[in-house]
Amino acid sequence: MSQSQETTSLAIARAINAGLREALSKDDNVVLLGQDIGALGGVFRVTDALAKDFGTARVLDMPLAEAGILGSAVGLAMSGFRPVAEIQFDGFVFPAMNQLVTQLAKLRNRSAGTMNMPVVLRLPYGGHIGAVEHHQESPEAYFAHTAGLRVVSPANANDAYWMIQQAIESEDPVIFLEPKAKYWQKGEVRLDRPAAKLHETLVAREGADVTLVGFGAMVTTLLQAAEIAKSEGVSAEVIDLRTVSPIDYGPIVESVRKTGRVVVAQEAPENASVGSEIAATLSERCFLSLEAPVLRVSGYDTPFPPAGNESHYLPDADRVLEAVDRALNY
Repeated sequence: MSQSQETTSLAIARAINAGLREALSKDDNVVLLGQDIGALGGVFRVTDALAKDFGTARVLDMPLAEAGILGSAVGLAMSGFRPVAEIQFDGFVFPAMNQLVTQLAKLRNRSAGTMNMPVVLRLPYGGHIGAVEHHQESPEAYFAHTAGLRVVSPANANDAYWMIQQAIESEDPVIFLEPKAKYWQKGEVRLDRPAAKLHETLVAREGADVTLVGFGAMVTTLLQAAEIAKSEGVSAEVIDLRTVSPIDYGPIVESVRKTGRVVVAQEAPENASVGSEIAATLSERCFLSLEAPVLRVSGYDTPFPPAGNESHYLPDADRVLEAVDRALNY
């Protein structure tokens, strides 16, 4: 493949679409199912044209019944298929929690590894789209707490393209969290090989004074904060988790031992969250290297507010930088 063919510029939504297309082309056992994913192409058009090109037997429009969508995915997996199920919005996943927690997450272990569960659940999540509650939430902690589920979230188009394919190839169920606020954020996609394995943490920007840790849409916010900090003489290293379960702590620990200060950011509420778990783990593993407490920046411990107040609820670069100042001044 020539250099001109190795990369292309895609929005994250288009990158996921392209990754799904690759998976459908390579493996006849890959099937997609969800509400309005066929002729409409999904509410965010992520599955646009896939039903037209691969047929309605492989891109299935389902009723508005999340438990039915996930239950069907489990049954398809038990029958040898590799289903990719879409839940239309983050807050709509809860009617399917019984299927997720008591069936999907448990069947591989329950069968002593004899029954694979290669199910991917695509879940648009997070805020910054000006919508109402149940459309802007960040429920990742529920899934990360559930043993048997893998939970990932791409922050850029290249990862979106490759990670959806890697998730489909997994024999374990994968919750694929899509930062919907960044669906139309463009980036370079390398078409010949992925940047990393599915569950590898990556350094998105190198720095020396403070470590900023996040995933999904929050990585863009952290990169913005790091650029502002640079203008103020502060060198911030940005860590893109890519996976929230299982977390690859190696690069994070290495960074924190270098900088001695760390800020963990997320859109979800702070209490009993993924950010809380990261803070606890880094306090254990990096205790002698820390020059300040591990600080967290998050949404508030309240239900998601009306759209007009989302800018006050969701972390932005200013709130990240305020935490950086506290860490540096400790």
